[in-house]
Amino acid sequence: MNTLVTKWNNISLVKRIIMGLILGTVLALVVPSATPIALLGSLFVGALKAVAPVLVFFLVMAALCQHKEGKKTNMKSIVFLYLLGTLIAGMVAVIGSFMFPIKLTLVAGAEGVTPPGGVGEVLQTLLMNVVSNPVSSLANANYIGILTWALVFGLALKNSSDSTKQVIINISDAVSQAVRWIINLAPFGIMGLVFDTIATAGIESLFSYGQLIVLLVGCMAFVALVVNPILTFIATRKNPYPLVFKCLKESGITAFFTRSSAANIPVNMGLCKDLGLDEDTYSVSIPLGATINMGGAAITISVLALAAAHTMGVKVDIGTAVILSVLSAVSACGASGVAGGSLLLVPLACSLFGIPNDIAMQVVGVGFIVGVIQDSCETALNSSTDVLYTAIAEFAKNRKEGKASKVA
Repeated sequence: MNTLVTKWNNISLVKRIIMGLILGTVLALVVPSATPIALLGSLFVGALKAVAPVLVFFLVMAALCQHKEGKKTNMKSIVFLYLLGTLIAGMVAVIGSFMFPIKLTLVAGAEGVTPPGGVGEVLQTLLMNVVSNPVSSLANANYIGILTWALVFGLALKNSSDSTKQVIINISDAVSQAVRWIINLAPFGIMGLVFDTIATAGIESLFSYGQLIVLLVGCMAFVALVVNPILTFIATRKNPYPLVFKCLKESGITAFFTRSSAANIPVNMGLCKDLGLDEDTYSVSIPLGATINMGGAAITISVLALAAAHTMGVKVDIGTAVILSVLSAVSACGASGVAGGSLLLVPLACSLFGIPNDIAMQVVGVGFIVGVIQDSCETALNSSTDVLYTAIAEFAKNRKEGKASKVA
C-alpha cells in the first residue's frame, strides 16, 4: 500500500489532475446516477476554502513580523499591474463586443438577489469589509478584512521577542503543511467537481448561448495569451510564454475547476515558492490579488452589459464605451465585496445605457446559465494572473539590478 501511495505521489500533480478530469467525465457519462462521487468535489473545495483564510492570516503576519527594516518589496509595482491588467481586460471586452455584437435571448430574471445600486455602494461594501471584526473575517473568508488585520497584527509584532515571532512562524508552517496535504487530494476533488457539472447541468443547455460563451472565453483567452505575454516580455525581455503557460497550467487548471480564487490561494502560494519569489511579497500580493485583480470579472461585466445594449437596440458611442471600460474595471476590483461576484455588477453597468433593472436582471439570468463556463474561465484567468504579475514585478526588479530570475 505504501509503495502504491509513493508511486502516486511521484506523478506530477497536473498529470494526476488530468487523470481525475478524464475519470470524472467518463463516470458522469456512464453512471450519472452515482451522485456520491460529487461529494468528493464539495469536500475538496470546502476544505480549501476552510483553511485558506487561516493560511493567509498567519502567512502575512509571519512575513511582516520578521520583515527587516530597509528591505524593499515590489508591492507598488504589483498593485499597478493588477489595476492596469483589469483596465486592459475591460477594454479588450469592449473592443471584442464591438467587433462581434451579440443579441441575447433573454430568460427569467435572477431571483432572490439584489444588485448594488452604484459604484459608491460597491466601494462602501469594500471599505466596510476592511474594518470587519477579525474573527468574523476569518469565519466568513472576508479576505480584505483578513489582510487588513494581518497587516495590523504583523506590524504590531515587529518589536516582539524572537520566541513570540517563532510561534507565529511555526503556526504558519503547520497550516502550510495542512494545505499541501489537501492540495495532494486535488485529483479526487476535481473528479467529483467535473462529475457534478456534467451530470447535473449537462452541455446541451449551453448550446443556445454558444456565441456569448465564445466571445467571453475569446476575450479572456486574448488577455491570457496576448496581453499578459506582452506585459511579461516588457518586464523580463525574454520569451514570456514559458512563464505564462506555467502559471496557466499550475494555477489556472485548479482555479478553473474550483471556480474560487480564494480556494486557489494555497495553490498560488506554492507556485510562487516554486518560482523562487520573495515570500515577504507574495504572502501579501497573492491574497490581495484574489480580491482586486479581476480582469476576468471586468470582461464579464463589459461583455454582458454591451450584449444587453445590442439586444435592446441601444447605440453605444466610443466615449460611453471608454467609460464602460473604466466602470467595469472599478466595479470588478470591488467584486469581492458583493455576494454573487461579477454577475451582480452587470445591472450597474447596464444602467450606464439607461437599460431598466428588470431587463438587466434577465441578462444576469443568462449569466447564471453560461456560468459553468464563464465563471470557470474567469477564475482561471484571475488566479493565474495573480502569480504572473507577482512574478514579473520581481523579475523586472531583478533585471534592473542585474540578478538572474527563474523565469520558468
